[in-house]
This record gives sequence, C-alpha cells and structure tokens, in this order.
Amino acid sequence: MIIYYQIIGAIVLILLSGFRIAQEYQRSIVFRLGRFQGVRGPGLFWIIPLFERAQRIDIRTRTVDLEQQETITKDSVTIKVNAVLWFKIEKPADAIIKVAEYHKAVYQFAVSALRNIIGQHTLDEVLREREQINASLQRIVDNITEPWGIKIEMVEMKDVEIPEGMQRAMAREAEAIREKRARIVKAEAELDASIKLTLGGKEMEKSPIALELRRMQMLSEIGIDNNTTTVILVPSDFTNAARSFTEMITKKKEE
Repeated sequence: MIIYYQIIGAIVLILLSGFRIAQEYQRSIVFRLGRFQGVRGPGLFWIIPLFERAQRIDIRTRTVDLEQQETITKDSVTIKVNAVLWFKIEKPADAIIKVAEYHKAVYQFAVSALRNIIGQHTLDEVLREREQINASLQRIVDNITEPWGIKIEMVEMKDVEIPEGMQRAMAREAEAIREKRARIVKAEAELDASIKLTLGGKEMEKSPIALELRRMQMLSEIGIDNNTTTVILVPSDFTNAARSFTEMITKKKEE
C-alpha cells in the first residue's frame, strides 16, 4: 500500500513538474522529442514531462552597439563610424529554429551592411544625408532578418570620425564659402544702393526744391553729432548768381 501511494505521489510530482510560467515579455518554444510543437505564453502553461521541453525567448526591443568600423567612402576617404541598432523578435519560433544565435547573426550582418553602405557614398553624403543612410541601412538589414522572425526597428549612426587633415581642409573650404557669400551680399547691397541713389538723383534733378531740402536735412544730421567743424551748404543757384555778378564787376573795372 505504501508503495502504491509512493507511485501515485511520484506521478503527481512528475505531472506538476510540467507547469511553466512565461512573463508578459517572454514566449516559450515547445519541442516534443525534438520536433517543434508551438509557442506558449505569456502566463501559466503545461508541457509533458520527460517528452517535451520549453525554450524561453525575450521579445522586448533590444539595443545593439555596433563597434566602430574603419571604412573607405566612395571618394576614397578613410573614416571611422559606429552605430546603434534596435530590433525585436516578432516570430519567436523562427528566431530559434531558422538561425543559430540570432543576436550574433543580426550584429554581424549589421556591421557588414554598415561598411558596405558607407562605401557607396561620398564623405559629403555621409555627413549631410545621415537620415537617408540610416533608413537605407535599416531597410537592408530588415530584409535579411525578416525570415528569422526579427524586426529591425531603427538604425542610427552615432559618430563619424574624420582624419585630422581632412577636418582642416573642410574648415578652410567652409571659411571660403562663407567669405564668398559675404562678398556677394555686400556687392548686391552696393548695387541696390547705387540704383536707389541714381533714381533719387534723377528725381532731385527734376525738382530743385527737393535738392535744397535734402541739403538742409544734411545740415541737421551733421548738427546732431558733437562736431567742432560746421559745414554750410550753399545752394547752387546762389553760387551761380554770385559768380555771374563777380564776372560783371570785373568787366566793368577793366573798361
């Protein structure tokens, strides 16, 4: 009788040992005698003891730092670049069955794709078009990892290290471009000013009164500052009349 209870107790313990618990962020892939049976979880589930085994897998988004890679751009510039990759498992069974050590596989392919895509772009494109390159890299890696049940959520290049000599050359180029823009702006301003002055001169030429008013305005502007020198503007008509009067007096004296 005691043996009977012992057998019953052993069977109960064996059956109870088949209960498993998967967290909300976990899934369990169940194999029966080596063959895939299904995905269990989250929560409590039961497997057949001795005949089935469950392999857990985390389906949360994971972050992978891609080590700094030294590569050559399309215009033959050697740079060092590193990136960050985010991925998550959408099909746990495929991630376990179709690829061995999926995290290493994702890392190695992402590093290889990063080097290849940098080699397809010039240095200026790498610096200016990071978002487009990130999107292209994400698309390439995602296409490869999709059969593994893995979704690449985002890829972001962090740092691009440029040789020191190239940095100095780029700084000189940027300075030259800024100087060019400044000269163009100054020349355009001088051109606009000359056009306005020409138009203003033509309008004053039509109206002598306007010219005299402008002269009076210049006197008031000069008086605003603390100047020790006073400039008096004499109307041109007055000077012409004075010159004519002087010439007339001179002729009479000669006669």
